[in-house]
Amino acid sequence: MKRLALLMALLSSFNLFADVTCFAKRQELKINNAQVLLWKSSTKNQYHNRGHVTGTLLYTYPDKNGHDHFQVQIGENNKDTIEVIYNQSFGPIPPLANGASFEACGDYITSNADTPKYPSSPDGAILHWVHKSSNEKSHDSGFLIINGTFYGLKN
Repeated sequence: MKRLALLMALLSSFNLFADVTCFAKRQELKINNAQVLLWKSSTKNQYHNRGHVTGTLLYTYPDKNGHDHFQVQIGENNKDTIEVIYNQSFGPIPPLANGASFEACGDYITSNADTPKYPSSPDGAILHWVHKSSNEKSHDSGFLIINGTFYGLKN
């Protein structure tokens, strides 16, 4: 019994039992690729909402200031892509091959024009904050699942 308790404690320290439900304002958010694509095509620059998407890795953009940037296909058309941005301080991601399976939960932003602080996304929209929140009361956590492996759950 002690071995089982030790094993459970060890496994939970690796976040293998982490809750990976996507939330928006503390309500479960199901996968919403179609909604995200509608926002991308119909909202003004810097529109914000929560997104939960699945798709396929098309391209890995160069590292920018400790953030991984991925182009993910989330629809059937060539332009049905989103840039997923991952903060490396929430754990490393190994090099990935195009075609990797992606699921991401985080903050959606329409990004089709430069702002004083940020350039526009090559994909016209981003999904960021795909990691654990340091304060769940003020901001829902996000996550990233690549080929079945969870990322972004490290504090």
